[in-house]
Amino acid sequence: MSELSFRALSALPGSVSRPRYDRAHARIGIVHLGLGAFQRAHQAVYTEEVLAGGDLEWGIAGVSLRSPETRDALVPQDGLYTVAVRSGQGDRLQVIGSVLRSLVAPEDPEAVLALLAARDTRIVSLTVTEKGYCHNPATGELDEAHADIRHDLAHPKAPRSAPGFLVEALARRQAAGILPFTVLSCDNLPANGQTARRVVTRLAHLRDEALGAFVEGEVAFPSTMVDRIVPATTDDDRAFVAQALGVRDAWPVMTEPFTQWVIEDRFPTGRPAWERAGASFTSDVEPFELMKLRLLNGSHSTLSYLGYLAGFETVSDVMGAPRFAEFLAAMMREEIAPTLPPLPGFDLGAYQRQLLQRFQNPALRHRTWQIAMDGSQKIPQRLLGTIRHRLAAGAPFERLALGLAGWMRYVAGSRDGGEPIDVRDPLGVRLRALCDEAGPGPKRQAAALLSVREVFGDDLPADPAFREAVTGALAEVMARGAAGAVAARA
Repeated sequence: MSELSFRALSALPGSVSRPRYDRAHARIGIVHLGLGAFQRAHQAVYTEEVLAGGDLEWGIAGVSLRSPETRDALVPQDGLYTVAVRSGQGDRLQVIGSVLRSLVAPEDPEAVLALLAARDTRIVSLTVTEKGYCHNPATGELDEAHADIRHDLAHPKAPRSAPGFLVEALARRQAAGILPFTVLSCDNLPANGQTARRVVTRLAHLRDEALGAFVEGEVAFPSTMVDRIVPATTDDDRAFVAQALGVRDAWPVMTEPFTQWVIEDRFPTGRPAWERAGASFTSDVEPFELMKLRLLNGSHSTLSYLGYLAGFETVSDVMGAPRFAEFLAAMMREEIAPTLPPLPGFDLGAYQRQLLQRFQNPALRHRTWQIAMDGSQKIPQRLLGTIRHRLAAGAPFERLALGLAGWMRYVAGSRDGGEPIDVRDPLGVRLRALCDEAGPGPKRQAAALLSVREVFGDDLPADPAFREAVTGALAEVMARGAAGAVAARA
């Protein structure tokens, strides 16, 4: 079987959508840092529609900050790849051509910097995950002790971090008299544009006060809310796509029919007409972002920690288990939704019901272990903000506490029944050591983990109501197992 390529497009089945524009005349206007599955199923798909509409100024150059896997897969395929939209009602395949170039930053940082500094580059977008911002998740401020930040301050012309690349590129543009690009964060962070602004501006100030003032005064950092479920691609997925296309695609992405993108409309040097593909532009993205972070991401993490501990491989498996769906619906309705600001004209109840249906999608095999990764970076935004709101209101949060207890049990390194866990987390070694040193028992384990200020800050560990709720939830998970604890609180 041959490989997907530009020449192979004409032989694809008629049901498969493909690029409807002359890629040879498309120019790179967007550089995306963090070329992963989510971006290729989300922003690149919206941009594909813009290019198909005839605006060829907005091709994408994707930059992988760590692994060459994506570049190595896409280059032999002329940058093309397949998005497979899967649901219980059927499948829809589209070949995407909007990623015109792929680079690997550690191999050639100078090539990345040259592209970022190019006059045609007007937007630099990011999906580098929470940990890619090199910030303290509890405060949102730049972690000045982070190894990559220390390196980038010592070697600014050969950066390692996303903030380091942005600051050096902006310095070059300033020196050349080229207008700065817009920095567009598409990561699941509260006020993600403001977070990006804080870390990039602070790093610029640490390098040079004049550069810091330039970044602070001239660079736009609009916030966004992004939403689409994109599981990690498996060998079975690749086999499915190959059979459907009649050619091999080394790096397809699987996703769901639902997609949403809400963007603050602040782009001083222009932007694509992403609204053609369904994006929404607004003056204030925060209410949408908060809704998604707390309802979707908070529920997703809770479901994944507790479901993984109970032995379920995928989200749809968890949703089909006794009492989990009822537990999640009650958590959304009673503990999360009351913390959200009003969105006039938006049906919050319908959104919650839609989320439950999306989690039940049997065609998307979204692994609980994948969602559970990097929890120390995620739970401050996904769970702890909501818990702080409930504490301030004097309101109960027993289901949210159980989700947090699931994370605590997970980082201790074993599932219900004692099976060891391959914990993937930037603080994983430290968290496991704290649990081991504390010894058995929920009170000791909870106290040890609550000492991690980067996650919990200073306020939560000092709050007796918080400590009591979380310790009680952890005791329940340890005594009953995750499934038993869920059933008791559903």
